[in-house]
Order: sequence, then structure tokens, then C-alpha cells
Amino acid sequence: MNTDFIKGVVVPIITVIDGEERIDEAGMRKQVDYVIENGMHGILAFGSNGEFYELEEDEMERGLRIMAEQAAGRVPVYFGIGAINTRKCVRLAQMAVRNGAACVSVLQPMFLKPTYEELYRHFRTIAEAVPETPVLLYNNPGRVGYGLSIELVTALAHDVPNIVGMKDTSGDITLTEECVRRNRDVSFKVFGGKDTLLYASLCVGAVGGVCTAGNFMPELIGAVYERFIQGDLKGSLEAQFRLNPVRLAMDKASFPVAAKDMAALRGIPAGSPYLPSLPTVKAETLELFRSVMRDAGLL
Repeated sequence: MNTDFIKGVVVPIITVIDGEERIDEAGMRKQVDYVIENGMHGILAFGSNGEFYELEEDEMERGLRIMAEQAAGRVPVYFGIGAINTRKCVRLAQMAVRNGAACVSVLQPMFLKPTYEELYRHFRTIAEAVPETPVLLYNNPGRVGYGLSIELVTALAHDVPNIVGMKDTSGDITLTEECVRRNRDVSFKVFGGKDTLLYASLCVGAVGGVCTAGNFMPELIGAVYERFIQGDLKGSLEAQFRLNPVRLAMDKASFPVAAKDMAALRGIPAGSPYLPSLPTVKAETLELFRSVMRDAGLL
């Protein structure tokens, strides 16, 4: 199985919608072109910042078709799965493969707190339903309420041939490093999941990052990665330092609206979030966004 494409900065692309909360096809195509033309290495459809939890399956399928068609092989399109039910996850994975996804990413079930055995069976069942397609684990304890243990990750990496990597959004660099170290023998590929830790993740062996920043400051997050792989560690770290205040300021808005807020400030027509989320309107928050973006050279 070819996994050479699993690297670089992958964008959990924002889902551009119209006033009826339907995917805006023209806007979605423009966003795909924007991130590709500005150097991003992959697109993750319906990640956390893509508001996956807001879409019905038929609309998700329509959106994936639009993204895959617009990407047209220029970069790989990954598909994010965040359902709770194993059967639904299997259905979504198979749908994604039919519609052009090069890889699927599976978040641990929300709301529940499954045992080791339950999680192992969940991920293995999904992966075995799409045996020719690379599968990434997605560890996001901040949103789900619990994390994937290194023991579980290692068992899945060694036991299931097409579980080939993970996105680690724990923010725990030791965990990221251990996922790399313990699974080097099976060429397991780890993405950092925190924009603010892309440089640190690369330093401990990550192959790249899945980074929201690619939606509205691709030139800056791209510089962290490109300078690192070129051996310019100082330049990479400086790009990280320029980016961090912008990314940290996003926490002043409710999740996940800040990505669309900041895109709008750069003139990128990202649209509104799905209800009940609303665009940020507090003047002091918007002024903070403008201030840190100006300091980073984005405005």
C-alpha cells in the first residue's frame, strides 16, 4: 500500500455554506483552489474545523464529490469520520472511498468512554471495511473527553495493515514522540494536530501536521514545514513564532467559528458557521484578531 503521500501540511478545510446551510459549491471550489494554490499538501474534508458534526450523510457525500473533483489529483483528499456508531463509521468510510478519498481519518467516539477492547474492535472493524485504503487514527482528547493510549495505537499499528498513521491533537509532545518511536518498524506516520506545535512535532519525527491555519494563512503554516524539511530550522521556528499569536487568539472565539472569522478578515469568502454557532461580533475580539494578524504580516 502506497503511503508516500501522507506528509506535509494537510488542511482541515472549512465547509463553505449558503444561507440555507447547504454547501456552497462555488465557494467550496474556491476554497479548495485557494489552499492548493498556496502550497498546502492535502485537504481533509469534514475535520473538526470542517464542522463534520453538522452535516447529514447525503450532504457530506455531495461535499466530498465537489472537493475531490476540484482538487483533481493535485493533492490527496482525506476524509474525516467522527460518528459514534461503528456501523455508521463503516458506511462513511466506504462512501468516502467510492467518492475519491485517498485516505480516511477516524476520530474516537464522542460522548462514550469505550474500553480498550471496544476501541480496538471499533477502529479495526472500520479499517477492515476499506482494506485497500490507508486509515489514520485521530486522537482528540480535548473534544472527546478521553485520549487514545499509546498501547492501543501501537497494537492497531502492528495488527491492522491499513492503519498506517494518526493525527495526534493531544498537545502532548511526549505522546506524539512515543507514537513515532514505538511504531517505526511499521513505518507508522504521525501528523501533529496542533498548529502551534507543528515545529515541535516535526522535531520528534512527525511527517507533517493537520493544521487549521492552512485555511487562511497557508503561507505561514507552510513556511514552518517547508523550511524545516529544507534544513532551515531557525527559519522554521521563526515562522512558528509568527504564527502562534494568531492561532492562540482564535481561542477567544467559540469553537469553531474563528477560522471563518479570520478568513473573512483576509478577504476569503468562507461564509458563516452552522447554527447554533454564529460569526464573532464582539468588537474587542475582532480587533484582537486584526491586531495579531497585522503583526504576523497577514493584513
